[in-house]
Amino acid sequence: MAGKQALREFQSRLEQRLRSAEAAGVLASWLAVEAGSSRLLLPLSHAGEIFAWTSVQKVPHVQPWFMGVANLRGALSGVVDLAAFLHGQGHRQRADNELARCHLMALNPLLGVNCVLLIDRLLGLRTPDTLASSAVAGDGAPTYFGHVHTDLEGRQWQELNLQLLSQHQAFLGIGA
Repeated sequence: MAGKQALREFQSRLEQRLRSAEAAGVLASWLAVEAGSSRLLLPLSHAGEIFAWTSVQKVPHVQPWFMGVANLRGALSGVVDLAAFLHGQGHRQRADNELARCHLMALNPLLGVNCVLLIDRLLGLRTPDTLASSAVAGDGAPTYFGHVHTDLEGRQWQELNLQLLSQHQAFLGIGA
């Protein structure tokens, strides 16, 4: 119950920051998250609702990064371990207390994929003025990787285009 309350408070603060930024004429561009060891910037226009961790029903004969399905607001959604998908691995086993700190982020319904991404940490909003530089993703990077940004503190962030990810054959091919 405490996790749901903390998530509601986070979403409330996030909504308040969005309204404040819009009033000041600054539009937030990304939701900053951690998935495994990766720092990612997800376009706000591609993101949907954020849920507290809930139990997931395993599904047989699927890719190792596909965790199963979860009942979210009365609808079943596929659950993808984002870190495992990005690194081409199976989802790593997490203790219950570690999962309780994770979040499930839905893709924007306009993307047409009934799926949520397992996110290890939500890190707030980022605007272009919080970034010092950016460069194109390296050779061989997946098409859904956008620019690699460096923030004012020297940390690197990989931009992830969720629209392109949601259309990528590897992401859609959950069957083993």
